[in-house]
Amino acid sequence: MKSVPILAVSACLLGGCAAAGMPPPGRHLSPTECRDLAAIRSNAPATMAQHQSELAALRRAGYDPSPWNDDPYYPEDLQAAQRLVDYWFATECQPYRPR
Repeated sequence: MKSVPILAVSACLLGGCAAAGMPPPGRHLSPTECRDLAAIRSNAPATMAQHQSELAALRRAGYDPSPWNDDPYYPEDLQAAQRLVDYWFATECQPYRPR
């Protein structure tokens, strides 16, 4: 039974996890997330898809919104994730940033 997780990880590494929707190695934000974050930061009305994209980036940065009613670290954990996503946006999304 212990070999099943190892096989799954090996298949992901050998087969390419990008096919499963993960960003390429070394990148944390997808081009879609870069575009959606840029749109949100432009103060234009955001769509539900753009908000979902932002939430996906925040989750990848370590924020878990599910324990909101009992989270002793809120809002610090959300702010830490936002700072990380801001850093990723600044370093990975050059074509999408306003000049």
